[in-house]
Amino acid sequence: MKIIVTGGCGFIGSAVCLHLVLERGDEVLNIDKLTYAANPASLAAIADHPNYDFLQADICDFETMRAAFEKFQPDAVIHLAAESHVDRSINNAHVFLQTNFMGTFSLLEAARAHWRKLPADKREGFRFLHVSTDEVYGSLGPQGLFREDTPYDPSSPYSASKAGADHLVTAWWRTYGLPTMISNCSNNYGPRQFPEKLIPHMIFNALQGKPLPIYGDGSNVRDWLYVEDHARALRLIVEKGRPGEKYNVGGHNERTNLQVVKALCSLLDEMHPRGAPHERLITFVEDRPGHDHRYAIDATKIESELGWRARESFDTGLRKTVRWYLDNEDWWRPLLERSGYRGQRLGLLDVENA
Repeated sequence: MKIIVTGGCGFIGSAVCLHLVLERGDEVLNIDKLTYAANPASLAAIADHPNYDFLQADICDFETMRAAFEKFQPDAVIHLAAESHVDRSINNAHVFLQTNFMGTFSLLEAARAHWRKLPADKREGFRFLHVSTDEVYGSLGPQGLFREDTPYDPSSPYSASKAGADHLVTAWWRTYGLPTMISNCSNNYGPRQFPEKLIPHMIFNALQGKPLPIYGDGSNVRDWLYVEDHARALRLIVEKGRPGEKYNVGGHNERTNLQVVKALCSLLDEMHPRGAPHERLITFVEDRPGHDHRYAIDATKIESELGWRARESFDTGLRKTVRWYLDNEDWWRPLLERSGYRGQRLGLLDVENA
C-alpha cells in the first residue's frame, strides 16, 4: 500500500514507519512538522530506503496537505501527528487545540479532496485512520474497561482536543462518506520515546541519580501497550478494519504508576548496578490537576474481528525498553540537548503560563 503517515518522526509514528517499510513493504510518505519531540534519527534505518519519503510540513497547512496528497496518491492515511503530553496541555492548551483539532480538520479535508477524485475501485479501498487515545473516555472506577461504546468524558485539554478530533473524524464519515476509522490506544511505551513521558523520564532521572517523582500516592492505574505491538495493530486496522468503526487497542497490562517505577528500578539495579538501589530515589510529589485515576482497555473487538494480539507482556516489553535506552545514548542525548528539556516539572497550575 501507499500510506501517508503524519507525525512519523515521533515516538509511535517512527515505530509505524519502520513497521510499514521494513516489515510490510509499503510505500510511506512521512509528514512531520518536527516539533521538539520529533527525532528524524529514529528513522535512520529507512532514511535512504526507496519506499520512504519525508515531507517537513504542518498538518494545519491545508494547501500543503492537498498538494502532498495529489503528488503521492495514497491508498491510506495513518494520522498520528499530535501534541500528546497532558502536562504541557495544562500550561499551553492553545497549541493542542490548533494541532489536534484544527490539524485533523485540515487533513480530513485534504483527504476528502483526494478521495473524491479517485476512480471507483480506489475510492472503495481508501482508508483514513485517526489514531486517538483512551484518555478521551475519562477515568474508570476500580472495575470495568473502556469499550468502543464508552461515553466520552475527557478531563484535560489534551484529551478534550483528541475527543474533538475523534468527533470530526466520525462526522466526515457520516456526512461526506469519507471512509474513516478511529483507534483509541492505551499508554504506549518502548524505544524512541521523548523523555517527558513516565517511563523514559524515570530511566533518565535514575541514570543521573535524580529523584524519581511520582504524582500523588502513585496509585493511578494505566494499561500499558508496547509500541511495536501498536504499530502492527494500526497496519491491520488499515488493511482489514471497517469504515466508520472504532477499535480500542490495549495490552492487558494494568499497573499503578508506583508499580511501574518499582519495576524500572529493579531492572536498572540489574542492568545498571552502579546506581543501585534505585528505589531510594522514589519521591512523591504534588498530583497533576485533573489526574484521571484509572484507564484500562477492552481490546476484544480488534482481537476477535481482526485477529490482533499483543506479543509483548509488560515485563518483556519493559526489559526491552530499558535495554534500548541504556544502549542508545547516541539517540537520546542529542535530542535532550536540542530540545532543551532537562526533566523539569510541567503541568502545574501557573497563571503566568496559562
